[in-house]
Amino acid sequence: MQQDSPESVRFIHTADWQLGATRWFLDDDARARWTASRFDAIRRIGQLAGEENCEFVVVAGDVFESNQVDRRTVLRACEALEAIHVPVFLLPGNHDPLDAGTVFESGTWLSNKPEHVHVLSDPNTPHEVRPGVEVIGAPWFSKRPLGDLVADGFSSLTPQPDGVRVMVAHGATDELSPDRDNPALIIVKQAEAALASGRAHYLALGDRHSVTDIGSSGRIWYSGTPEVYAFAEVDPGHALLVNIDPIDCDVKPLDVGSWNFTRGEFDIQGEADINAVEEFLQAVENKEQTVVRLALVGTVSLRDHARLVEIVERFDDLFAGVHESGSRSDLVVVPKEEDFSDLSVSGFAAAAVEKLRAAADSGGPDGDKARDALALFVRLAGTGQ
Repeated sequence: MQQDSPESVRFIHTADWQLGATRWFLDDDARARWTASRFDAIRRIGQLAGEENCEFVVVAGDVFESNQVDRRTVLRACEALEAIHVPVFLLPGNHDPLDAGTVFESGTWLSNKPEHVHVLSDPNTPHEVRPGVEVIGAPWFSKRPLGDLVADGFSSLTPQPDGVRVMVAHGATDELSPDRDNPALIIVKQAEAALASGRAHYLALGDRHSVTDIGSSGRIWYSGTPEVYAFAEVDPGHALLVNIDPIDCDVKPLDVGSWNFTRGEFDIQGEADINAVEEFLQAVENKEQTVVRLALVGTVSLRDHARLVEIVERFDDLFAGVHESGSRSDLVVVPKEEDFSDLSVSGFAAAAVEKLRAAADSGGPDGDKARDALALFVRLAGTGQ
């Protein structure tokens, strides 16, 4: 069908909301804040869509963590989507495919979904946003597709040289995935050839949680997740502002996320290194929405270890979480004579300390336990508890 020629089209590309996800390494209080932040991110996307004069929003898969999310999660999603005052197009992905139990056919979703929200459930029928502007999806119908859904979607489209068409898809590309045997890999060269032919003018991808420009055309992007989900993500916390016409395409990341998962790596050999850990933790802003993973290596005395534990525990109460990564052998605690020189202990306590010191020197699992016990003893003695 011949379409009117559109002017430049502006929209927001986002993906991987994974509403209903749980981070088990957070305590109950932080977990509730992190969960709420994913709904807040939807509202921020709606605000940005208004500020940037966008015509619509596309969500490239994994709106929900699974098709088994609870009723409350679905209701909170519907309420948050009300804050986006332009059409929103949702693509079912590998977490929430259009299978027999799809959340998008649940009574809760169908009864509460805002009218301006559309599920991209038909890979053969584009949605017309306005004359000359279309959105089409390549939805997942199972968790394990047997082919390139993007290639299948493009095969049903005819070139649209006078309009703008956005394809929304989800999954790994052959350029980035190490799994060369995955039949559902998106073949980038084929996708770029389809874009060059005018079958679509932008390919909005989800699945990768970091903002990533794919290929060489500048028209294939992963938006990443709008709120950080895991430590391995390189550049999360964004949505993409896309300006496009049949000739030009401009993509700009917009800050959306409020949380931060960060790492700190330290070689601990003495007091100065422990001070560096404390200064690092103190300098982090927005502690209530930051999770820190500390990688600590080196050798410390019992007293230095006691101070390090006190620092970590104090900041753990200020942050969403402070966790030590790696095995216990990465940071070796070695009792030194000065650890015991001014301990005011006698009698049974002094005898117990000597036995623990002997056990610690013996090595092995019992030695590790003895060092832990000595470290706790020195720490408690040093605080007067």
